[in-house]
Amino acid sequence: MSDDDFMQASDEEYDFEYEDEEEEDSGDVDIENKYYNAKQTKTSDPEEAVDEFLGIPPLEQEKGEWGFKGLKQAIKLEFKLRRYQKATEHYQELLTYVKSAVTRNYSEKSIDNMLNYIEKGSDNPAAVECIEQFYSLTLQCFQSTNNERLWLKTNIKLARLLLDRKDYHAVARKLRELHNACRREDGSDDPSKGTYSLEIYALEIQMYSETRNNNQLKMLYQRALKVRSAVPHPKIQGVIRECGGKMHMSEENWKEAQIDFFEAFRNYDEAGDLRRIQVLKYLLLTTMLMKSDINPFDSQETKPYKNDPRIAAMTDLVDAYQRDDIYKYEDVLQKNKDLLTDPFIAENIDEVTRNMRTKAVLKLIAPYTRMHLGWIAKHLRISEPEVQDIVSYLIVDGRVKGHINEHTGTFEIESRGDVDRAEAIQRLSDSVEELFTAVFKDAEGFRIAASDMSGSFGDQGGDGVFQGPGGGRSSRRLRAGLKSTGFLNMQNVS
Repeated sequence: MSDDDFMQASDEEYDFEYEDEEEEDSGDVDIENKYYNAKQTKTSDPEEAVDEFLGIPPLEQEKGEWGFKGLKQAIKLEFKLRRYQKATEHYQELLTYVKSAVTRNYSEKSIDNMLNYIEKGSDNPAAVECIEQFYSLTLQCFQSTNNERLWLKTNIKLARLLLDRKDYHAVARKLRELHNACRREDGSDDPSKGTYSLEIYALEIQMYSETRNNNQLKMLYQRALKVRSAVPHPKIQGVIRECGGKMHMSEENWKEAQIDFFEAFRNYDEAGDLRRIQVLKYLLLTTMLMKSDINPFDSQETKPYKNDPRIAAMTDLVDAYQRDDIYKYEDVLQKNKDLLTDPFIAENIDEVTRNMRTKAVLKLIAPYTRMHLGWIAKHLRISEPEVQDIVSYLIVDGRVKGHINEHTGTFEIESRGDVDRAEAIQRLSDSVEELFTAVFKDAEGFRIAASDMSGSFGDQGGDGVFQGPGGGRSSRRLRAGLKSTGFLNMQNVS
């Protein structure tokens, strides 16, 4: 065969193969074009886009990637359009693709993203019911295919959904099932599933935090902190630390609460979770409860949020608290009622307000010894019963010596001068008693000196006080008592 013949044969063979490829590719190109055309219309006309996406699977001779993608987009749009029954039917069809049409990793990622998407859109009971059906279908599918990883992920999402609905009995059952799946035969935690174990602990900690079961919460919190085999998402650590901070707050352990809230903020911030703003508010709240003068925005992590308008109200509260400005503090609370929409802040801000008002009362009454409770209430802009409650606390706590006259509505502070005078009189009485004992009991009393016939009794000392046997010491005690009460002029004492 000549070179020309060879080239001609080669060209013919090449052209034949090229035409086959063209025919195969043209089918895929048509499907691909249909897919991307549908994506362009899903914003302007979502209903038409759904029809276009659902038209892709029939174009494939065998189940393939484009059919999987088309169904996935259609389901998302149907869920958004609240066609929950259709979305469920097409999701069931989608799950038939995961066994052979697409790779395991791609199917896992796609299903996980799908569940995350619909979970965010669960804003009504029908949507929640649809999500539960999605979870049930997913669990059936991946349990039959022995895909334990996606089975665990889906069950954790389901437990989170039940927790959001506050169905604590169902959550507890689901968590027990998950714990058993993450343990070895001897009952110990499986290190290879440490990340899942930590997520399960985080959900259980949240449940006990909401139900105020502090005994179980403390035990699980300590156990979760000891898990070292996991590399968890920062959000999981944030959840655990936040619940730990709330636990410490309920025990009035402000220092430990501050540490946990700071760690929770740092982890949420790293994860880009919006929860970081709320936890930062908790951190500022703890700063006031600790009565700390340290600026919470001195750290590198919190400094960028110092002027964030979302925490401006809490920042103003901290500033007023540290400056003992009761008027500014009360003004901020009155103008930012939304602060109290968070149950945790509403529960703990009362203690901060009480501390603030107590300091204000102490500062106000310092120059006075007698005042009306109504006068204090007027100056602090609070009710008279609240003033009486604060003053009673100060008296019981020993920070103020005084008493309240409920009949006249007045508060009287005992003068320190009166107290000193009463103590001095008591010392005088003790000295006189000692003198009496020394002269008339322990000795023979006053005796007339035999050599003194002038009528003087005993020996008269230089200070004009008669001295009997041993009377010199008693005389000095008596004189000390007189000095302390002011009855004896110090300038006349030798």
